[in-house]
Amino acid sequence: MSSINTNTSAMNALATLRNVNSSLNQTQDRISTGLKVSSGKDNASYFAISETMKGDSGMTKAVNESLTLTKNSVATARVGAEQFSDLATDFREKIAFAQNNQDDFGKIEDELKNLVSEMKTTLSQATFNGDDLINAGGAGYQAADPTTDEVYAAMDDAGTITYHEKAIGTGRAGTDGAFAGTPTYGKENVSREVITGVSRSSGSFSTTSIKVDGADLYSAMMEFDAIAETFATNAGTGGAAFLEAALTTADKNVAHLVSEETKLGLAEKSIENQQNFLTKLADNLDAGVGAMVDANMEEEAARLQALQVQQQLASQSLSIANQAPQNILSLFR
Repeated sequence: MSSINTNTSAMNALATLRNVNSSLNQTQDRISTGLKVSSGKDNASYFAISETMKGDSGMTKAVNESLTLTKNSVATARVGAEQFSDLATDFREKIAFAQNNQDDFGKIEDELKNLVSEMKTTLSQATFNGDDLINAGGAGYQAADPTTDEVYAAMDDAGTITYHEKAIGTGRAGTDGAFAGTPTYGKENVSREVITGVSRSSGSFSTTSIKVDGADLYSAMMEFDAIAETFATNAGTGGAAFLEAALTTADKNVAHLVSEETKLGLAEKSIENQQNFLTKLADNLDAGVGAMVDANMEEEAARLQALQVQQQLASQSLSIANQAPQNILSLFR
């Protein structure tokens, strides 16, 4: 039966064209965005999982970037520790030289003081972004515009602790003047006066289950300084006994410094390994997200071509269906 009110063929053709256009729009969106799941309406489960994994990937990358700063701080400290260790080795060699050349104590003292000065410079400069990891064992020594005085402490042979305050500038807190006393040196353990009120790094921080502790180079510098301060006088009066004690302390500190720089090297390597793991983890998370939400461009390109053909055919079919009522006119001629 033919009807001028209801054209079933045209309605079917129109529905087909509508479906083809919807699929074509979806394919074009996938091609333009590169995503087959761009919102919750596309696939609610995949969208929720992918958003969670994207967040995990972002956090992993942020931690990795943070570890880069940490690694640079540790690497700077390691370089400083290696330089300090070289200076300590030279210091020990000077003392060994003095045992066989006891007429040059004055010149050797000058050389030892110069080495200690370089040690202090190394302590003050081996920092990265405010992190001071080689001066962590001894609070107080700050070469860059300190707010307090340096405090040296030494132990004499009788076991008496002697503190010496050395003024390092006017207008700062603490005693401003010369040494409060004559530095003395004797036993291995040199006590330190912990100065409060100095802004400095804590020397310890945690990063992704890696704990990095600062190296204690300050105490070694204190002992070297105690030896060098009045080396000529003490070597002249103490003789071989003083030189032997000084060499023993120097040997101990050199071994300690090797241990400290090794510790920093191990920490740096641990951070590098952690960064490599985090990089691979982030890559795997991104790959997993891509497998769920990324569009297959080869398939989408082929589908686009097919849908365009279907669109043309559906349009032609609709045109033919719309021509059907025209045939009724022939019945009235």
